Amino acid sequence: MTEKEKKELQVSNKKAIEKSSGEPTREGVTFVPDVDITEDGDAITLYADLPGAPKEGLGIDVREGVLTLTATVKPIEKNHRLIYHEYDIGGFTRRFTLGEQIDQNKIEASLNNGILKLVLHKAEAAKPRKIKVT
Repeated sequence: MTEKEKKELQVSNKKAIEKSSGEPTREGVTFVPDVDITEDGDAITLYADLPGAPKEGLGIDVREGVLTLTATVKPIEKNHRLIYHEYDIGGFTRRFTLGEQIDQNKIEASLNNGILKLVLHKAEAAKPRKIKVT
C-alpha cells in the first residue's frame, strides 16, 4: 500500500465548531460534518457524513448564495444505559458559498444511512459544450 493510499484510508475524528464571541443559538455540541465533493459536466455532488441525523432533523437552506446544512441528532434515550461511547452526540452545521455556475433552483437532496447526498446542478451557461467545426 502506498503512502497516498494509507492517508486516504485514515479515519478522522469529528471536529466541534469553535466557540466564537457570539452566543450559541442551539443547545449542546455542534460538529462540522466531513464532506466529499465530486464534479462532472452536469453537476457538483456533495456527500456529507451526518451519523445519527434523521431526515426530519435535517435542514438545507440557500440564502444569498450560501448553502447551509444543519442536522440535529437526538440524545440517547433515558431508559438506555450508555456502556461505551467513542464520540459525543451533537448536531451538525456547515456552510458553502455557491458560485453563479450552480442553478440554485435545481438542488436535489437525499439521505441514506447517515450520508447526505446533494446534487448541485450546473446552470446551462456553466456546462461544457462541444462546438462543431464547419
